[in-house]
Amino acid sequence: MLATITIAGTVTAQGPVVEGHADGRLTIADGLRRLTGWPVARALRSSLSALALAALALGAAPAPLRAETLLNVSYDPTRELYRAYNELFAKHWQDLGNAAPTLDTSHGGSGAQARAVIDGLAAHVVTLALASDIDKIAAAGLLPKDWQTKLPHNSSPYTSTIVFLVRDGNPKGISDWGDLVKDGVEVITPNPKTSGGARWNFLAAWAWAEANNRDPKDFVGQLYAHVPVLDSGARGATTTFAERGVGDVLLAWENEAYLALAELGEDKFDIVVPSVSVLAEPPVALVDANIKTDAERALATEYLSYLYSPEAQALAYKNFYRAWDASAADPADVARFPKLNLVTIDHFGGWAKAQPDYFGDGGIFDQIYVPK
Repeated sequence: MLATITIAGTVTAQGPVVEGHADGRLTIADGLRRLTGWPVARALRSSLSALALAALALGAAPAPLRAETLLNVSYDPTRELYRAYNELFAKHWQDLGNAAPTLDTSHGGSGAQARAVIDGLAAHVVTLALASDIDKIAAAGLLPKDWQTKLPHNSSPYTSTIVFLVRDGNPKGISDWGDLVKDGVEVITPNPKTSGGARWNFLAAWAWAEANNRDPKDFVGQLYAHVPVLDSGARGATTTFAERGVGDVLLAWENEAYLALAELGEDKFDIVVPSVSVLAEPPVALVDANIKTDAERALATEYLSYLYSPEAQALAYKNFYRAWDASAADPADVARFPKLNLVTIDHFGGWAKAQPDYFGDGGIFDQIYVPK
């Protein structure tokens, strides 16, 4: 059973219930963590709204401030980032003289999340792994096609890249992409049909093959022959590798690899930085079609804009993302990131070309992947 719980003021988290407590609180599994809080009663919210209307009808004075609700539909590994950001933003919003907002966040594979929004999930903002996923939402008429010009840095408030997470001591001696196709090596990566991180993994492997005079289609095909299972999202792949013990190497978002070290123990895993990787730019956008009032628009606009503030950028660094503004960040959080040879999406013709060519129906992934 899925439940939404309140864990800090108006900040919520969602996940499957793993334990109920005598005082009425619930414990849910949210990615790599278990969280305990009070269940959010949606019906109660509606009842309170009805009571407020009745009070107005009886002549009661209206409340001076009205709390607004925001739904952020995000990709898999951002759970910890947006849990912390929601707390930071809620305080900022109230400091501006507003009532405490209710901030809900949904997580899943980036492609699957985009489809959910297109199919009716009423996101006020989306914070996804790929520009192409938000382009699909724009193509469905839910936001402007020029959405990526609305905020700085192509509407990407932070970046990441792809690294390898291996077992402690690196028993298979993995140092670069070529080692992933050696006999006896099992690779864990999610499904590029549903996961944005998986598409970055695919393109990073392709770029390495090109740079090393290997046939990229043949090499990436060999790589997927070493993949025993395709999870739907990056967090599911991390769980398969880190908690279920499947595989020798996880192709991971850099932030997800660092989180695994922090949450599960540095004595269990090592991070290996390949010679070639990609500059991953996870973008954000306001879903105009789902904004019903000026108050909702003000909240959603500020929610995205504040991601670029020094305080939020410091939080991104703390949560293992490569942010743009280090002015308020802990220097140790900034210094952890090694310099890398990063290929951009422009190398592949941009997402408008890469998405159909590599990941569309009948594209290169469909041509090379044989389900086990």
